[in-house]
Amino acid sequence: MSDRTRAHVFVTGKVQGVYYRANTRETARERGVDGWVRNLEDGRVEAVFEGDETDVEAMVEWCHTGSPRASVDDVEAEYEGPEGVDGFEIRR
Repeated sequence: MSDRTRAHVFVTGKVQGVYYRANTRETARERGVDGWVRNLEDGRVEAVFEGDETDVEAMVEWCHTGSPRASVDDVEAEYEGPEGVDGFEIRR
């Protein structure tokens, strides 16, 4: 069993208005990853993923493509200790 970890992610590109948050939530739930995702005023998307290391890394990797209509320029991820987030939600 792998260790739990947390990734704090910022995604840059055409990632708002293209169902990026909804697709992120759906993909995270399928993988059993907890956390949240939200749009930022500067046009980026911010997300936190918590779960098994392999699943969290897979979510960070998924962010490079994201939803089918997104055009991702960059993904920044910082790994931290998990905070015990439960479930996955879209934050406003």
